[in-house]
Amino acid sequence: MDEQLALRLRLFREGGQATPEVTDFVAAELAALEAEGHTVTEATAGMLTSHLTMALGRLLRGEPIEEFSTDDQVAAELAGHPEALARARTISARAERELGPALPESEINFLGLHLAVLARRPSVPPAP
Repeated sequence: MDEQLALRLRLFREGGQATPEVTDFVAAELAALEAEGHTVTEATAGMLTSHLTMALGRLLRGEPIEEFSTDDQVAAELAGHPEALARARTISARAERELGPALPESEINFLGLHLAVLARRPSVPPAP
């Protein structure tokens, strides 16, 4: 993981906005994406990192996550990126198993958008 992205996660943890379990979970997801050949840097995955960290942090604190008025629009945009939405659902299921709460559909959709953007970036071959 690049230094700036690691710093972003560290600031969430040290600032009390996310527990170590959440930041470790997000770091592991980023590492998995990187291992698959995605370019995972502050520039390519900073927003993904923040969104997932904040959403999981809110869920673990029991804060409500409201549905967004743009849910239908986001879902429509994701229609062309079924692999990103499937990956978002997989991440959500893993978060539920490892951390407890499940991400609501609107958060899964936004996570899918971030993953679709990441997938459009140039990738590097996976390490042997």
